[in-house]
Amino acid sequence: MLVYAADPGAGEKHHQARAWLQHLSGAPSGRLSYQVLQEYYVTVTRKLPQPMDPDEARADVRRLMDWDPVVIDGGVLDGAWDVQDRFGFSFWDALIVAAARSARCRHLLTEDLQDGQDLDGLLVVDPFAHEPPAVGGP
Repeated sequence: MLVYAADPGAGEKHHQARAWLQHLSGAPSGRLSYQVLQEYYVTVTRKLPQPMDPDEARADVRRLMDWDPVVIDGGVLDGAWDVQDRFGFSFWDALIVAAARSARCRHLLTEDLQDGQDLDGLLVVDPFAHEPPAVGGP
């Protein structure tokens, strides 16, 4: 979602992602992981049709640090392996799920997993299938 928010060429997804970010920045509920920040930086500076200037991307990452990113430590790593084994997710998706669980989130915004899937109390929400106010809390 972060990449779409940074890419004006993403059309409607750009507008929807920006609406979600605006909604989350106004509440103390938005969280992310350092893994997500790393993926964001690489994608926006190298993989977009019009890559972002590295200094601009770094400024974005610094702003997103206000969301208290989850550190990938031994507990999150163990949790990721559990998620990977139980749900068959890729390791990278499992790390994101484990980080959200570690942060005690109730919702995980991603289009990469099945919308509405309940991962033992962590509900997957496709941010492009729902409006921001439809989901409450972290």
